[in-house]
Amino acid sequence: MDSAIPEGQGLYDPANEHDACGVGFVAQIRGKKSHSIVEQGLLILKNLDHRGAVGADPLMGDGAGILIQLPDDFFRAEMARQGVELPPAGDYGVGMVFLPQESASRLACQEEIERAIRSEHQVVLGWRDVPVDRSMAMSPTVRAREPVIRQVFVGRGADVMVTDALERKLYVIRRRAANAIGALGLKHGKEFYQPSMSARTIVYKGLLLADQVGEYYADLRDPRCVSAMALVHQRFSTNTFPTWKLAHPFRMIAHNGEINTLRGNYNWMRAREKGTSSPLLAGDLEKIWPLIYPGQSDSASFDNALELLVMGGYSLAHAMMMLIPEAWESHTLMDEKRSAFYKYHAAMIEPWDGPAAVAFTDGRQIGATLDRNGLRPARYLVTDDDLVVMASEAGVLPIPEERIVKKWRLQPGKMFLIDLEEGRIIDDAELKDTLARARPYQDWLGRINIKLDELPAPHNPPASAYPASLLDRQQAFGCTQEDIKFILEPMAGSGEEATGSMGNDSPLAVLSNRSKPLFNYFRQLFAQVTNPPIDPIREQLVMSLVSFIGPKPNLLGINEINPPYRLEVSQPVLDFDHMAKLRRIATYTDNKFHSAELDICYPLAWGRQGVEARLASLCAEAEDHVHKGSSILIVSDRRLDAEHVAIPALLATSSVHQHLVSK
Repeated sequence: MDSAIPEGQGLYDPANEHDACGVGFVAQIRGKKSHSIVEQGLLILKNLDHRGAVGADPLMGDGAGILIQLPDDFFRAEMARQGVELPPAGDYGVGMVFLPQESASRLACQEEIERAIRSEHQVVLGWRDVPVDRSMAMSPTVRAREPVIRQVFVGRGADVMVTDALERKLYVIRRRAANAIGALGLKHGKEFYQPSMSARTIVYKGLLLADQVGEYYADLRDPRCVSAMALVHQRFSTNTFPTWKLAHPFRMIAHNGEINTLRGNYNWMRAREKGTSSPLLAGDLEKIWPLIYPGQSDSASFDNALELLVMGGYSLAHAMMMLIPEAWESHTLMDEKRSAFYKYHAAMIEPWDGPAAVAFTDGRQIGATLDRNGLRPARYLVTDDDLVVMASEAGVLPIPEERIVKKWRLQPGKMFLIDLEEGRIIDDAELKDTLARARPYQDWLGRINIKLDELPAPHNPPASAYPASLLDRQQAFGCTQEDIKFILEPMAGSGEEATGSMGNDSPLAVLSNRSKPLFNYFRQLFAQVTNPPIDPIREQLVMSLVSFIGPKPNLLGINEINPPYRLEVSQPVLDFDHMAKLRRIATYTDNKFHSAELDICYPLAWGRQGVEARLASLCAEAEDHVHKGSSILIVSDRRLDAEHVAIPALLATSSVHQHLVSK
């Protein structure tokens, strides 16, 4: 069973995979569990079949699945047949595991899972083979990749007293086992995957057609398989390769759309690993890194980020508001406390932006939210017998009109949540206002938020004197006459960017026979899905250029009572006055921030080896400045002259950033 995603080759990069799909859920508001909820979830899945995709082989889809609550009575009876008596509900968890077909690798994976369970002082209760219909018509390609599917039952140890603590232990066990199996370097190791490991929920999914999920998994047809909610997903891969592990739902979400900011989200999550601490996860936090594995899809990466926040102590709704905030900065009618909530968290984590409708659950609550632009559909209805149905489109269940007491659609940036334990629907306003008033975010911001634009201008700004002439500097930095005539002159004359087309017919820098600036080897990643294109000028309400300079707050600091100071800039392009303020930031902020300057020029006499040598010393200098208390490092190439060559600022910044992240 080889991975369905090929290795990177030529112009193909597996990191660019995205997908668009159909998503839906059905829930009983009062939390009453029944098999009919599972059946209705599977029916929604079948009715979303047209939102999925098949290849040339009509039996090969892009993947489908269902997430339900743990059916305690069902598993209790099934394990009793093996002579295993399960603890009370909430005192054990079930891990759904995809294992390699090759027996040696399979046994190695199982041993690592059991080792992780015991290392975390929990109890291995036993394993169960998941019954599947081998006689079901299935594409030969899918059959060749079909994993061995087993369930592992984990009992709580003596140090775990409540289900929430067990959930965190199961999370750590799953991450620890995945990291250990990845480190083994098994030939068939990539076939290992854990769709879920929880004391509250379980996921049944695979590289199946929508109508095959209920047929393939015999558990879902058993009347004892009951749940108060069912979250389903039918995948449509727009430019990806379907695999068993990439089918939805994931552990907490099912997602229709794309996360266009994924590269930045991944890099920032990676960068903050060393600076994150958690009062709940404590030392276990080191066992879960890396949070996002290279090559994961945007949906899987988002699920990992949400899971970390929830396990770190945030409520499900709080975490979703942090990851997918509504448009707030230019929303003049928004409540000030809610606006302060979003502004406080803006410096803590970057939004996962893109056209997206996301359904989410932790087994106790289930809900959905829409991106700030509302670029993906999501409709819902409520019936007179306390049933809620949400899906990518209306009409996914045959419910008579007279039974419907409310039907509407999710609006841009809005959230819809059902609390199965409280037995009620929590609307967007109540949900967000409650969270916005939980902490004194307005008061905190008034004390800790420093705006660079509002600091007084320098009285005696340093003269902008350069050792080299303007022409020499333009030549040294690779400016061409075309750059000056068609880009810089229009901007200087009218204060606007020159009008141009999206196309670029110039040769790729890597194929050019002329020396090109390092910047020319890179292209901006973006997605244009609207007409006209969205930009912060025409769509000011839903877009923001605000950035933060300096240290990031602790992402999992849920008990924060003394938040750190933050330096805000209205947009990322800084002029001479801004830079002068940053150089003297300690004076302006009463030593709340300290800055240091790194000279990225090196003597011409060092020759070609000078770049590498200077980069090494730059990284050492940066580390020294951080240890001395500097929270802002300024990379400068102003000392360029006839005897000194400037390292490209992009290369120098990247080197320093990567070095500090690793430390």
